[in-house]
Amino acid sequence: MNTRETQLKAFDRLLTIMDELRVGCPWDRKQTMESLRHLTIEETYELGDAILDNDLEEVKKELGDLLLHIVFYAKIGSETKDFDIADVANSISDKLVSRHPHIYGDIDVVDAKEVERNWEKLKLKEGKKSVLEGVPKGLPALVKASRIQDKVAGVGFDWEEPQQVFEKVQEELEELQHEVNENNQEKIEAEFGDVLFSMINYARFLKVDPESALERTNKKFIKRFQYLEGKAKELGKDLSDMTLAEMDAFWEEAKKL
Repeated sequence: MNTRETQLKAFDRLLTIMDELRVGCPWDRKQTMESLRHLTIEETYELGDAILDNDLEEVKKELGDLLLHIVFYAKIGSETKDFDIADVANSISDKLVSRHPHIYGDIDVVDAKEVERNWEKLKLKEGKKSVLEGVPKGLPALVKASRIQDKVAGVGFDWEEPQQVFEKVQEELEELQHEVNENNQEKIEAEFGDVLFSMINYARFLKVDPESALERTNKKFIKRFQYLEGKAKELGKDLSDMTLAEMDAFWEEAKKL
């Protein structure tokens, strides 16, 4: 691994390149925080894909893309004289020190859960009116539900045993089935949301990240379906011309692979 001196030189090189691009490149020069926003989100998802694929070479590349975005935002901030990269780094450093009194202060903790509880208490002392203020409004619903549950659990609003959560899942499923039988579309949607929320809560107790679990299933489905498409092409058929039994046979083959 590189020395700290080499790491700092590499970061200084990136800052210098950013300065040069902001002056010399028409595309880089016209970018704003707003224009970069959707690209940053896209890069974050690409990093997530690389992590799920356990492709460390790609993880390295995607981390570089995200680091570029951080440097880019800081450069724009410096041009408006609001902040620069030093302010960004010092801000997070100050936060880390204040949020870890068990490392930088005289607080004792037993485990990671106690650390999380202390974090939420510290955030409220910093002026937050609700522990849920830290959950971004723009998060996808599944991720948002997971973060909401993490936050409230951090202040003790939680189930005691996984079995209790599983029973809640079963209860919500029964309520959903009741509304399906009643054919009340509005209530069906509400109960379906409750089922998803309770399943996400159950995932937390099972120590499963629901977003990652679902994305792994997405990837698995895509791979199997593309195998099915490939087999159909070998037979010179369109999927729409195949029977369900034919497609299911190839699907089972894909599962064995």
